Amino acid sequence: MLDLLQDTFTRFWHDLLARPSGPFAFRFLLQPTMAAIAAIRAGIVDGRTGRSPYFLALWTEPAERRARLHEGLSATGRIFLLGLAMDTLYQLVELKAFYPLEALLVSVMLAIVPYFIIRGPAARVARWWQSRHRADREAAHR
Repeated sequence: MLDLLQDTFTRFWHDLLARPSGPFAFRFLLQPTMAAIAAIRAGIVDGRTGRSPYFLALWTEPAERRARLHEGLSATGRIFLLGLAMDTLYQLVELKAFYPLEALLVSVMLAIVPYFIIRGPAARVARWWQSRHRADREAAHR
């Protein structure tokens, strides 16, 4: 049993490290870029509306948690599914097998993780930008 687990873990890391150099490698740029665009757009909305940072709100605001989680999942859902499909094709073409856990992990790392990482800073930059321009407009009206 332990040998099977070790073999699975070794295969998993070998397959994972081989993905960026194999076929469909463009997805390692495409998915995070798409997730970043979605995160920046949502972060700008957060900054304009004055909402708390996304990741922080998920942990500290139970009343908003469900709605904010749904918002994030709907923003990354298509990106995640596209990544899942691309990784499935990669596995079938390159590995001649399908490992669902690997496909899920790669899709999460390429679509959902970048979204979580980028949305908060994008909201902070949008909030800073808005306050800077508000101060400029107020100074121009004086």
